[in-house]
Amino acid sequence: MTAMQILLKFQHASMRVRVLLAVLLAILLAIGVYYIPPVHERLAWRIDSLRTRIIYFLNPPDQAVFQPTEQAMLETIVAQTMQAYLTPRPPTKTATPRPGPTASPTVTSTPLPETVQLEGVKYEHQHGRNNYCGPANFSMALTFWGWDGNRDVIGRAVMPGNTDHEGKPADKDKNVMPYELQNYIAENVPDISSVIRYGGNVDVLRRMISAGFPVVVEKGIYELDMNGKMGWMGHYAFVTGYDDAKQEIIYQDTYQPAGAPPGHNRRISYEKLIEGWRAFNYVFVVVYPYDREAQVLSLLGDWADDDWATQHALDMAENESNTLLGIDQYFAWFNKGTSYVSLANPDYSNAALAYDTAFGLYAKLTGDDSIRPYRMMWYQTGPYKAYFFSGRYADVINLATTTLEDTISKPNLEESLYWRAQAEYMAGNTEAAIADYRAALKIHPNWETALQALQDLGVAP
Repeated sequence: MTAMQILLKFQHASMRVRVLLAVLLAILLAIGVYYIPPVHERLAWRIDSLRTRIIYFLNPPDQAVFQPTEQAMLETIVAQTMQAYLTPRPPTKTATPRPGPTASPTVTSTPLPETVQLEGVKYEHQHGRNNYCGPANFSMALTFWGWDGNRDVIGRAVMPGNTDHEGKPADKDKNVMPYELQNYIAENVPDISSVIRYGGNVDVLRRMISAGFPVVVEKGIYELDMNGKMGWMGHYAFVTGYDDAKQEIIYQDTYQPAGAPPGHNRRISYEKLIEGWRAFNYVFVVVYPYDREAQVLSLLGDWADDDWATQHALDMAENESNTLLGIDQYFAWFNKGTSYVSLANPDYSNAALAYDTAFGLYAKLTGDDSIRPYRMMWYQTGPYKAYFFSGRYADVINLATTTLEDTISKPNLEESLYWRAQAEYMAGNTEAAIADYRAALKIHPNWETALQALQDLGVAP
């Protein structure tokens, strides 16, 4: 049919048909214009933001609840936990200090200065990039020691999915975990090293800072989401000072929402820091020149020994799980699981039971008590490991599916996809496992962990 014949048919068509055809033509034209590169660059994030708002409005992520399959056991554990508050308990013993890996821990008894604020910090924010909290904080930690790089150098390496083929920001990977950033330093930054420890406190931060070593911590914060609802999220902070007189930590905050004060040299009370830090088992990272490792280990004291630090974190979580309520009790039980998983000889069975209790407490949280931290599994993978290595593959799959489908607008969490794939394979669903491994690689291209899993199956990425 020629163009003239089409035009004649259109002229003789009814008004209703003409309107429908005109609307269809307008839609096709709009789609075509939308994908013109300059237009797409300006509008894509707005369309994605609108899509996320609609999804979160229709399916509020804080309403998503994961329930382990061993429900009867879980209810018993939660009931026993609640009963524990009616019976006084003696305090849990603290961990016995053990020598560090390369140097005996020795902490000076010299009183620390009342106030310290480190100089030489090259501040970087995370804006203009998606989810660059980790790269920006660790860039500051490295440039403090003279590294010639910035957030983009780290981001391209640890979050390759967040930069498109033209080098422009994308939004695939939602988070970078401490071990990923530590691996980046080990593989790409000569003469610089780092240590990650659980179970930190304000005193160890003060000790490190007073000796000239800034510290990165990971903690929870509360911010308004896209629908104007207060929500919880994980966030790194680069700690560069303290003020004992005011009982405040001085830190660099890479996140600067509209109307917020500048992120440079922000302050937070010791109490508020502990409150947010609890959500991540009081984890901290010290970045330092390799030739000063002996000094770092000496300053760390007992924390020089990774095993001691993890056991100490477990003891802290045990005490807090018996004394705190509401969301703080949930975090404490979650931390118990994380500590069990992180031991030199992991106790996956007890870790799984601790996570069971945590998820049971999470389900009981209401808006009257506290805000449900529905993003928790975006940042931590301990439950996947505990359930997987306890043979509870159905719980791994169900938890990952809840996380990927009910807590996020797009399933852009490669760790959740990976662990679901692992469990699917063990459950006999190899095709689903392969699909999830490949989906993880779309978020994190060339991710060695997923590539190796596919290679083990004899399948191409």
